[in-house]
Amino acid sequence: MPKKDNMLAILWMLNSGVKITAKQIAEKLEINIRTVYRYIDALCASGVPIISDSGHNGGYSLLSNMIRAPLLFDMEEKKALLHAALFAKEAGSPMSEALDNAVSKLKMYSNQEQENILSRHLAGFEVINRMGPSSIQPVLEELEQAVANEYSVEMEYRTSREEHPKSRVIDPYGMVYWNNRWYTVAFCHLRNEIRSFRADRILTIKRTPLTFKRSEAFSARECFLQNLLPDVAGEQGIISLRIEGTADALDDLCMHWFLGHHLKERTAGQAIFLLEKESIHRYVPNFLLPYGKSIRVIEPQSLKERLVATTSELMKYYQL
Repeated sequence: MPKKDNMLAILWMLNSGVKITAKQIAEKLEINIRTVYRYIDALCASGVPIISDSGHNGGYSLLSNMIRAPLLFDMEEKKALLHAALFAKEAGSPMSEALDNAVSKLKMYSNQEQENILSRHLAGFEVINRMGPSSIQPVLEELEQAVANEYSVEMEYRTSREEHPKSRVIDPYGMVYWNNRWYTVAFCHLRNEIRSFRADRILTIKRTPLTFKRSEAFSARECFLQNLLPDVAGEQGIISLRIEGTADALDDLCMHWFLGHHLKERTAGQAIFLLEKESIHRYVPNFLLPYGKSIRVIEPQSLKERLVATTSELMKYYQL
């Protein structure tokens, strides 16, 4: 660790309010005890009010906790940051290595009692997520840099409908983590419009000399959700989807990423959704089939017929 980082680490330790010996500092930072003495002398020479107490219970401490910088966190803030780091890492954050370093520093700049408290609060806290392939990490890192520095990238991108990838130049406006996947919301030079691209479908990516200017009012989240879940208010062809079922099944449907967006009314044994007729026939059967007999479609009749047809197609497929 560089000298300045070691000196900052010592400052953090001294600010904990607990006396700490040179030997403890040396062991924690994995440096020679003589080096610790030099760093302490340098800090004192720079004006830091370090108190040195000799004897059995002696050690170094700071005069009246003189440091009150925003970078010094209390225990609740440390716990919150460590929990947030677990979520981010499990989601495959492009800053995973930096998160590891930050977590190490938070623990390093805590005294033994604080470390024990943090360990207890992290011991039973786990985050389980369906991780994407590790190969997308370089893609996420490049996208994060492109978003921050507003430069265009060229990528080889394969859609679900195409066998061979196509080369595209995009202006990444933002990144979104949704439904266990990373997306970039970007202006596509090929289509001349803002679109969403799945990071795991980007085969290669490289920066270009081109730059762009993103509107300060732009929200990647709002744009992504608008494309994913368009507002049906005032549109033609909107019909009611009425479903009866068990409380657990209806609760699940009302929280569904697609159906929940179109929920109109929920009663004890029924849920009513307002959707475009085409969406009901195209997507909803696949959403409902896993629920089996725990639900029952009341209306529209056309959806019940579509469910029967879909089930029959599956039976024929597996009977071959």
